[in-house]
Amino acid sequence: MAGNSFGNIFKLTSFGESHGTAIGGVIDGCPSNIEIDLTKVQLQLDRRKPGQSSITTDRKEDDKVEFISGIFEGKTLGTPIAFIIKNKDQKSDDYNKLKDVFRPSHADFTYQNKFGIRDHRGGGRSSARETAVRVVAGEIAQQILSKIGISIHAYVSKINTIELTKSYDEIDVNLIDSTIVRCPDDSTAKKMIALIEQTKLEGDSLGGKITCFAKGVPVGLGEPVFDRINADLAKAMLSINAVKGFELGSGFDSISMKGSEHNDEILSGGKTKTNFSGGIQGGISNGEVIYFNVAFKPVATIKKSQNTINQDNEQVKIEVDGRHDPCVVPRAVPIVEAMTALVILDHYLRNQSSRIG
Repeated sequence: MAGNSFGNIFKLTSFGESHGTAIGGVIDGCPSNIEIDLTKVQLQLDRRKPGQSSITTDRKEDDKVEFISGIFEGKTLGTPIAFIIKNKDQKSDDYNKLKDVFRPSHADFTYQNKFGIRDHRGGGRSSARETAVRVVAGEIAQQILSKIGISIHAYVSKINTIELTKSYDEIDVNLIDSTIVRCPDDSTAKKMIALIEQTKLEGDSLGGKITCFAKGVPVGLGEPVFDRINADLAKAMLSINAVKGFELGSGFDSISMKGSEHNDEILSGGKTKTNFSGGIQGGISNGEVIYFNVAFKPVATIKKSQNTINQDNEQVKIEVDGRHDPCVVPRAVPIVEAMTALVILDHYLRNQSSRIG
């Protein structure tokens, strides 16, 4: 299986399956002699881990990260950073009846046809459990970025039809984790939570939207052709389980605007009057805030009877057991932040060799 690595200089390779012994990763290209707060790494994992509230899956995992190499006395060595996260609360028997059946809108059918074999327990490699590895690497990247003045924040801005009307520059980032749904507005958050809890009782699922923004990004990150920083951000977000859309800056709203309305006029010092570009122009960061939206579909696993086929191509009914999120969006906030950090740090390091003098 190819495609398990992400990044060029700061590169993450992940491994492991949902119900295997452990998941883990190797970070290559991390600069040396950088102090890493391992407590903060664990905190980000705690924000993503299952079983953290009434609106998440009932699976309980400590998600304790164990570093095997690359960090000594709290600092990076410049060598590969290897780590594992052990799986402890698998209930693989819940998936036995899925061995020969393909769940609707999951990767079961495509994996079986591509590889001729699959781990049916919890989706195996296709499970969102793999994203815990990204959170570890992403937090290390965020700590490095913070030393050069770059900060990244994400929050839930929409669940189903309930939407936060404030923009990214109007919210208080200190309130993001004040509610279990990670929406930084109490009244909107309460409506979201009530809808998710009701949907969970019905055995159904919901999708939503996460808004992310990065401040302090310098001018010049990104390449103007295939390696545009916005293209890499889009790839990063679309590599996350359940993501169906990516929207930078004004996004699809730009369709209804004229050029005279949409152009970001340049002011003295290079700042722009507006930021419809989302901080990126020509595939290169322009020094303004990078902001974007990520759309998540409703969770594919629901507790309602559905039509599907088995490995003999016979039409069958399926009712899925196991423990699953009625809405993955709140737990995906640290994943979006992590993938953003991986992209920005990688481009920052790549940019160091783009010109001399």
